[in-house]
Amino acid sequence: MKITVSHQEAMRFEAKTEKSSFIIDCPQISPIEYFLSGIIACSATDVVMLPKQQGFEVTNLQVAGEVVRNESAPKKFNTLHLEYRFDSNADDTLAARWVMASLETYCSTINTIRDSTAITYTIIHNGNTIRENETMISGGGSAVDFGSLQGCNA
Repeated sequence: MKITVSHQEAMRFEAKTEKSSFIIDCPQISPIEYFLSGIIACSATDVVMLPKQQGFEVTNLQVAGEVVRNESAPKKFNTLHLEYRFDSNADDTLAARWVMASLETYCSTINTIRDSTAITYTIIHNGNTIRENETMISGGGSAVDFGSLQGCNA
């Protein structure tokens, strides 16, 4: 993967990927907000794709992320809490497995920060809280093989 970022004017930058480009307009949206958005979107795509591959459908998906950062530079993420809200035609156990598979195996961005950031999550499925403030296992990924996933490869 290769991305090139070029200064345009003032605090506007153009990011060019191998597939497309987009404008980063600081301070409208800061690079750290883009970073957190990428983390969330990575996991959200998994929570849509995994059920689809198994013949289920996820609707009304919202994933919110909240971080606590160091107060001084470098302002790294200390903690990250993700809240998954969605409906599906699956039971709660399977819905939780989709989120956990994303967190523990598939989501490259989460797995990039997992050794240095304490990550917790909450899952609200079909209006019911099925996991609350669960701690993600840190470091090393999961030994469970969930197979391959076709989707946003990054």
